[in-house]
Amino acid sequence: MWDSFWDFLWYTIVIFAFVAYLIVLWHVITDLFRDKAASGLEKAVWVVFLIILPYLTAIAYLLFKGRGMAERQRAAVAEAKQASDDYIKSVAGTTPAQQIAEAKKLHESGAITQEEFDALKAKALA
Repeated sequence: MWDSFWDFLWYTIVIFAFVAYLIVLWHVITDLFRDKAASGLEKAVWVVFLIILPYLTAIAYLLFKGRGMAERQRAAVAEAKQASDDYIKSVAGTTPAQQIAEAKKLHESGAITQEEFDALKAKALA
């Protein structure tokens, strides 16, 4: 397979460059479709050129839109974190203090009796 050490070194460099290109390509395509300011035609042109002249187009994309990539990535991470936090808050329930306060409001409004309030309070504290 390899005739010499230099062939092995050359294959290693080529494989490294190809994997690095795939990683850059993934980030470029992800950012391209994340960019809400770009039109569909602009996105299609970038994709076509990524297919025809892959390395040159990837480098051009990084030069022209590199700064926006970081901003869009930061916004996507913040949006995902906010969605995760909202979901956790929605399923986490309430604290015992909040449950007791809600029960007190119900008791003061006359919706529940003193015994029901005491039962809800005991349940929240358990």
